[in-house]
Amino acid sequence: MLTAVKNQFKITLLSVKYALQREMLNKFTFFSNIIFMIINNGCFLIQWIILYSLRDGIGGYSFRQILLLWGLAAGTYGFSHFFFKNSYGLSSAINEGRLDNYLVQPKNVLLSLITSNVDVSAMGDILYGYIMIFIYGFEIKTFLLYTLFMVIGGIVLTSVAIIWGSLAFWFGKVDMVANTMNGLPTSFATYPDGIFKGFIKLLFYTIIPIGFASYMPIQIITDFNIYYFFVVISVTILFVILAFLIFYKGLKRYSSSNLMNVRV
Repeated sequence: MLTAVKNQFKITLLSVKYALQREMLNKFTFFSNIIFMIINNGCFLIQWIILYSLRDGIGGYSFRQILLLWGLAAGTYGFSHFFFKNSYGLSSAINEGRLDNYLVQPKNVLLSLITSNVDVSAMGDILYGYIMIFIYGFEIKTFLLYTLFMVIGGIVLTSVAIIWGSLAFWFGKVDMVANTMNGLPTSFATYPDGIFKGFIKLLFYTIIPIGFASYMPIQIITDFNIYYFFVVISVTILFVILAFLIFYKGLKRYSSSNLMNVRV
């Protein structure tokens, strides 16, 4: 069992490596995409500088915590879109019959599919996240916790994208629904959770799980709480299991497009 997991992990890393090498064929485009993404994220932060010049706190967050919030939001988004880009186009791949190439390979179908391409600009998000950590105030503990939660948050976002995309096995054209639901975490994750109340906040710990991808991790990084830590880990494992179960349950309903393309 452990050997199989180790082999699949190696295959997944190779898949990401080859996808990255394809993107690096045009080095100017590769590096410009990264740089402009960092600049784009930095521009959005200007609004918070203006707001905090007018008042001391917003939604219970200090300006330093906003830096941490933006860093983690960018990092989780970047990690998910860089390593698992194709999870965000899963519904289209299912409807267009593009799973054929992966079904004939002796690898995990889902992991092979979602890691077969990378979003280069997402590297800019990852780097931007670390820039925010250094501005926030570099400490070894903060750095390690941030890195851990960037990975965990990215996995949560990816799992949710797989769940929404897998609905295409049952309901066909769900691209608009999947894209909307995948975009909501990014839309809300850059705002302090203290400004949200009632039903909206409940959504953040259910179908829009940025509570576990961003808000709880922020609390853990700023004031470590072992209970919150294990809640985040447990919920992440739950979302991963749900994503795999729903995808493979739906895969039994998949209809081939009879495409003859071969992927190496």
